[in-house]
Amino acid sequence: MFSTFRQSMAWMHTWFGLVLGFVLMAVFFFGSLSVYDREIDRWAIPATRFEPQPMPSFDRLLEPAFRRLQPTALTMEEARSRSTGALPATLPLHEWGAYTTHRDPVLTVWSGFEVPNPKNPHDDHVYVVGTVDPRTGQALPDDRLKLGSQFFYPMHYSLHLHWKDLGMWIVGLAALVMLAALVSGVVMHRRLLRELFTFRPRKHTQRSALDLHNLTGVVALPFHFMFALSGLIIFAAMYFPIGSTLLQPLHDAHAKAEAARTGLPDEAAGIPASLASVDAMVAEAQRRWAARGMAGEVGMLTVHHVGDANATVSVYRAGTDRVTLTGEGIHFKGPTGEVIREDEPPSMVDGINNFITGLHLQHFRHWLLRVLYFAGGLAGCVCIATGFVFFVEKRKKQHAAKGQAGSRVVDALAVTTVTGMVAATAGVLVANRLLPEALPARGDWEEGLFWAAWVLAFCHAWWRTAPVRQARIAPAWAEQCVAIAVLAVAAVVLNAVTTGDHLIKTLAEGYWPVAGVDLVLLATAAVAAGAARHLRRRARAAAPAGAESVPVSTGATPMPEAGHA
Repeated sequence: MFSTFRQSMAWMHTWFGLVLGFVLMAVFFFGSLSVYDREIDRWAIPATRFEPQPMPSFDRLLEPAFRRLQPTALTMEEARSRSTGALPATLPLHEWGAYTTHRDPVLTVWSGFEVPNPKNPHDDHVYVVGTVDPRTGQALPDDRLKLGSQFFYPMHYSLHLHWKDLGMWIVGLAALVMLAALVSGVVMHRRLLRELFTFRPRKHTQRSALDLHNLTGVVALPFHFMFALSGLIIFAAMYFPIGSTLLQPLHDAHAKAEAARTGLPDEAAGIPASLASVDAMVAEAQRRWAARGMAGEVGMLTVHHVGDANATVSVYRAGTDRVTLTGEGIHFKGPTGEVIREDEPPSMVDGINNFITGLHLQHFRHWLLRVLYFAGGLAGCVCIATGFVFFVEKRKKQHAAKGQAGSRVVDALAVTTVTGMVAATAGVLVANRLLPEALPARGDWEEGLFWAAWVLAFCHAWWRTAPVRQARIAPAWAEQCVAIAVLAVAAVVLNAVTTGDHLIKTLAEGYWPVAGVDLVLLATAAVAAGAARHLRRRARAAAPAGAESVPVSTGATPMPEAGHA
């Protein structure tokens, strides 16, 4: 089929990258935003604009907050769908949990309830999740959408397609294809060092796009490879679920053996018992961590078999002082506060897995690495976007001469996925500041407006890419860049008007979570406005040559694919 191996790699790089590049664009963009998900949360919910707090007192604040978490109508409906019989008026309480990070001003809490007579014995719990102000223990409104951690972050790995985990499967396939595209790109590029320093912005669009595609692909190659591979490893158990299918009996037997070995009861005793002071258990855990020279911040706290004689309390360290994702958990008997055990050092396999997971999720405390993660994700976006542009520019004259619509279709999808996605993101930030605070189901409105804005961007992209069929530059790119600039500036202005936290104030106070979001929005507006100006200038320069039908010889020598220059 191909005369050389490099040509076959070029074909695979082009078509694999094109077909799933639209998914990868969303994955990279929302992955970049997820680096600062907690900061975006604070921007979106002004009531949470205070400094991050440590894990609060369980005895004084958390236990009352947990007892307020009761099953909702939606939770009961979910439990009913998982049970084979009628449900009692009150579901049996099983678990409490609280989680925070060094960037969280608020605390995430949850209560787990048992489902009687479950259809699947391994799916016998339902959960109620809430958000608590750790300073007072008071619950925060549940209908406020945490744009960063509850919308942008899940979009990164699931695309919000939850039916049978379809989104995760699509993202996994895209990550696998990305690894193949990276390898094929390296095979195609014979002059990696030269392309690292080559960018000719004043050349024609096709040449400039190829230069920028090569540059961003080469500069961030290790970053892109690491993130694609680590993402696949993190979800390996979902893609290959042998632990919950073929090996389920062995898994259950292992769980019982571990419970006997470690002293952590796998089941409730059925004997009511009160809970000893959890604050004293936390203090003992911190003392033990300090004895090992570790930071003593508590990241997660759980209570299993609540109100039972077999209750256990597990205290996990935040672990922000290292890359590897590990909690050094210390486990206590709930009724007495006696230490049962400390987590053993992980095996080599577990240690490698924890390191790879921690490297991807970046829970560590290191601001410079966080900036580099953000920049690496945006470099991936630029690499993919310029790949789309190069594909269209290379083929639009041939397609115009033959009356084919292929280039227009790709261009419309590219506009939707690149500028349309950014415009929808800026639009949801504007909606976040415009919607009334007391609006019922406010978070649902924000999500709906995001999808509506993205659909509108697609309709506009399809309408305004018609000139590509005459081998001209589509005005949709410049017009959506203008929309991005306007929406980004509007979001900054509306934040200042509706909250009083204008940029001068947040910079003077050093409150970087809100100031940082505003600065990034203004930078986005400046880049979008500059891009719109540049695109319109190029469109005017190309107008005389592209105003009429362009006769193209089908035998003309085409521009080489990436890496063939």
